[in-house]
Amino acid sequence: MTSSGIQPRQDGSAALRLLRDGELTLEGRLVDASNATLRGVLTLDGVSAHCVYKPVRGERPLWDFPDGTLAGREVAAYLVSRATGWDLIPPTVLRDGPFGTGSCQLWIDEPADAEPLVGFVPADALPPRWFPIAAARDDDGTPYALAHADDPRLARLVVLDAVINNADRKGGHVLLGADDRIYGVDHGVSFHVEEKLRTVLWGWAGRQLPPDALEVLDALAGQVAGALGEELAEHLTISEIVELAARIDRLRDSGRFPLPPEEWPAVPWPPI
Repeated sequence: MTSSGIQPRQDGSAALRLLRDGELTLEGRLVDASNATLRGVLTLDGVSAHCVYKPVRGERPLWDFPDGTLAGREVAAYLVSRATGWDLIPPTVLRDGPFGTGSCQLWIDEPADAEPLVGFVPADALPPRWFPIAAARDDDGTPYALAHADDPRLARLVVLDAVINNADRKGGHVLLGADDRIYGVDHGVSFHVEEKLRTVLWGWAGRQLPPDALEVLDALAGQVAGALGEELAEHLTISEIVELAARIDRLRDSGRFPLPPEEWPAVPWPPI
């Protein structure tokens, strides 16, 4: 997964130390990203790993996110993910780098033979246990479906996205690591005080949350009111933390996966 063999879950503390204190050497820019997103190599005490570095100075201003930084939201999303115990976001820190302060996240290498869990599939050949989300056609008019697998790992990611109010869960932001775990990346447009959930993972919409998700939400509510809330205050506004707690309460009270919104687009563009 990385050149050092560091695993985000099993070696979380080692990964965080490498991210915070390692020497960062840049390799290049990810050109498809809308904000400055750079791949680099971290080295510390003979251990190295690839990372994604997103400097604050490379962020394009967003009218609906006037406070804080996208980099800070990346770190806040990781802190919430870590608090759930699901570890759905790779270790992420805020640190200084070649272009100033930015988020630094452990790079996830997907195996070459990894089976995709989200994507466009022929409309007449939907894989077993997949949810169709939206209809589409290619340039020749052939019908396709935007769909995703009925996978409990993805369901957990849906709960996390609802908690952090993720406005940009594209299919390309769901990665399968070499450790056979699912990871979500790119959370810079999360935690808005207004509902902005946009995702390609609507397959469970309106269904009951599994018992383990309700247990996690119960525990998370207490953590946001305590130490986690204090950590998040370094990256989010007080209003955003208050709304985070309110979203957790609403999910606990409803006991169901969220429904697609009617007031704004439910699926991000592009979806993959």
